[in-house]
Amino acid sequence: MRRPAKLQRRWMRVATELLVALIVFAVGMAAGHAVPPPPPNPSDSDINAAGAQVDAGVGEVGALINQVAAAEQQLQQLDDAVATRREAVNKALVDLQIARDAADTAARAVTQCQRDLTDAGTKVDGAHREFDKYVAQVYMRPGSTSLVNYLAAPSAEIALNRAQVLTIASKNQQAVVDGLRHAQIDQANKTSAAKQAQQAADAAAADAAAKKTQAQNAVAAAQADLDQENVRRNDLVGQRDSAQQRLDAARANVAGLQGQRDAFVAWDQQRKAEEAAAHAAAVAAAARVAGDRASADRADQVGQGHRPHTLQDTSPPRRSMPPVVRPNGSSADLVNTVVDRAMSQLGVEYAWGGGDEDGPTLGIRDGGTADSYGDYNKTGFDCSGLMIYAFAGVGVSLPHYSGYQYTMGTRVPVSQRARGDMLFWGPGGSQHVALYIGNNKMVEAPQSGDVVRVSTVREDGIMPYAIRIIS
Repeated sequence: MRRPAKLQRRWMRVATELLVALIVFAVGMAAGHAVPPPPPNPSDSDINAAGAQVDAGVGEVGALINQVAAAEQQLQQLDDAVATRREAVNKALVDLQIARDAADTAARAVTQCQRDLTDAGTKVDGAHREFDKYVAQVYMRPGSTSLVNYLAAPSAEIALNRAQVLTIASKNQQAVVDGLRHAQIDQANKTSAAKQAQQAADAAAADAAAKKTQAQNAVAAAQADLDQENVRRNDLVGQRDSAQQRLDAARANVAGLQGQRDAFVAWDQQRKAEEAAAHAAAVAAAARVAGDRASADRADQVGQGHRPHTLQDTSPPRRSMPPVVRPNGSSADLVNTVVDRAMSQLGVEYAWGGGDEDGPTLGIRDGGTADSYGDYNKTGFDCSGLMIYAFAGVGVSLPHYSGYQYTMGTRVPVSQRARGDMLFWGPGGSQHVALYIGNNKMVEAPQSGDVVRVSTVREDGIMPYAIRIIS
């Protein structure tokens, strides 16, 4: 049997509550949930503080840029100095090579002169020996050049001739010896000159080596200065880059805060527009539902004989569940009736187990989340209860469980959903159900602590089929 005074409550709801009370709900709470959560809205002081950080960062970066430029100019000068000193080393190396070549040449000349001097001495010694032999032969041995032979000449004329020959031979021998001695003296002078040249060349090579060392030391000193300045310059570049990053972050912060402000303004405008549209739609739907006696009659007929949901046991329903029967009328008109009835409940509290063919009812206990929200003390809808109320207006009776509602009507791919179809979530549609109203929007009773609202269709976890009751 129906609950007491069911019929009277129906006429009172049709005449007054649907037209007045539900409009109040719609005005107060309904469509604000159709837009996404509000983005951050930074204050003017936040934006001004961020701008001050940008100004400070610009000054810091500018100063560091100037310091880096000065350091780079100094680096260029030091680099030029290093290059000049490196070329000085090249010059010293060339000069050293030339000096060493000259010293080597002088050393070879000294060696050759010493060999030549030795040869000259050997020749002089040989000439002396030959002269000594000649003298000994003249005085001690018989022969044409012998003094004995000269004294034993048969005549004075022959003796005189022999004496002249002896004199000439002696002079020739002496001349050879003298010539060789002069050559030896000349060679000795050349050797002395060569040694002096070698000493000068060695001194020049030593001086060139010292200059090379000095040039290399100058390069090392200049390179050390360059390296030190390069370290300073790199430190300044690091400071500049760090300051630039802070400046970029500050600018991004300003842009981000301003963007957040713009986004919030846009969101607020969207929220107000959607609230106004939903409010208008809810008011219009409530008015149409209040004036639709036929849908109210059909809902009452569907509800006749149903036990209240709070009295039903938890065992699965019998398969004698009444089949879905398409009511008379055009599909478009019937879908509009279903959507109007669901939209007329915008802002009504969520109450687990609440809702039937005539509207919101008191919720029931679940021993958990719903109880923590006090749903058993609230008059409202849960997700499947809202569907019962919506489709009762076209004479369709639905069970108060989304999983069973998923087995009714005609299944169509969810990608081909149309206005008036039911959408489901969870295995077998056991977690949630909502009514699709077009433009990727749906009306639903979402969860404890919330209200009946219009939402964007959530694709995550949605079942692959929509259920079409009205074809």
